[in-house]
Amino acid sequence: MELPKPVAISDGSTDDGSGSFLEEFQCQHYSGGFRENHWEEEFEKIPLFMKKAPSEIDPRENPDLACLQSIIFDDERPPEEQAKTYKDEGNDYFKEKEYKKAVISYTEGLKKKCADADLNAVLYTNRAAAQYYLGNFRSALNDVTAAKKLKPCHLKAIVRGALCHLELKNFAEAVNWCDEGLQIDAKEKKLLEMRAKADKLKRTEQRDIRKAKLKEKKEQDQNEALLQAIKARNIRLVSEAATEDEDSASEGLGELDGLNYENPYGARLRVDDQGRLSWPVLFLYPEYVQSDFISAFHEDSRFIDHLMVMFGETPSWDLEQKYCPYNLEVYFEDEDREELYQVLPQSTLLQVLQHPRYFIKALTPAFLVFVGSSTFCRKYLQERKVHRIK
Repeated sequence: MELPKPVAISDGSTDDGSGSFLEEFQCQHYSGGFRENHWEEEFEKIPLFMKKAPSEIDPRENPDLACLQSIIFDDERPPEEQAKTYKDEGNDYFKEKEYKKAVISYTEGLKKKCADADLNAVLYTNRAAAQYYLGNFRSALNDVTAAKKLKPCHLKAIVRGALCHLELKNFAEAVNWCDEGLQIDAKEKKLLEMRAKADKLKRTEQRDIRKAKLKEKKEQDQNEALLQAIKARNIRLVSEAATEDEDSASEGLGELDGLNYENPYGARLRVDDQGRLSWPVLFLYPEYVQSDFISAFHEDSRFIDHLMVMFGETPSWDLEQKYCPYNLEVYFEDEDREELYQVLPQSTLLQVLQHPRYFIKALTPAFLVFVGSSTFCRKYLQERKVHRIK
């Protein structure tokens, strides 16, 4: 085979034009070199020396990197190689704490559906770790579960699965995963620490559940005692949602279901050891748009006794100082009939609540209080039918 003859370089004495080219070339300054003051930036543009790859690669700005990427992610390579490349890329993102990008890389690796079960298990486990740091604990748990199916003895997957169950407050499951991992490595420190923590939290949770059940049972017993006490007194209850039809409302008056056990003031109807009731009671003063709330009005107490306490001193809103206990008149309202019933001050609360036209809303009896001799009271009463309770 005949080799090509070497080409002689002209010394500039010929007329082929090469001499002038060389002279011009030698006179030109090289513009592609590194700038002394910006050498770190220049190095960062070279793929081999890049500390961090750009989020988006523009072939015009980074032609070398774009070319390298096309080689690395060549779809013609075997699926195993492609999956491993995505795994390595995901690991780099993970080290940089770019967890969302790491999830994308591991996902792309899994999409290659390579036949290497161990590699797929690693991709699932690594993606679970990235999801964990993103706070996606359920997604992370799904990934480690998939990894464990592919590789039952994959300890990293088991550790991360136990961590996910802890975050999801599945303490019993966390203990089970730890036990499974300790069968593989009985001295694994993370699993031992996690199991102790999960078991303690599980016991605390079980104790809290028992307490909650006991509290619920106690409340049920108390409500049943209240229900029986109310029924025994023939007291009528009605919810805010009751219909205007008296018969349909009366059918549910003896039931506490659907009623507010605790009113907006935070007080509740209570029964004492002797079976006597104490009610939260609301006094309304329409003339001044004011109110008083008694958290525990014992059913055997008289109205005059409470009025003496409430108006022992003149309230700040009573500028005329006319709200004196013995000047006051107390009424309750039958809203369905738009009628008022006057309450004798010497009456006990129980006597009034047993009146056939008294219906208690939300377990909180309410009463209207007026100054009997006032103009406001006379005008208010003229607009409604008034019944005097004997």
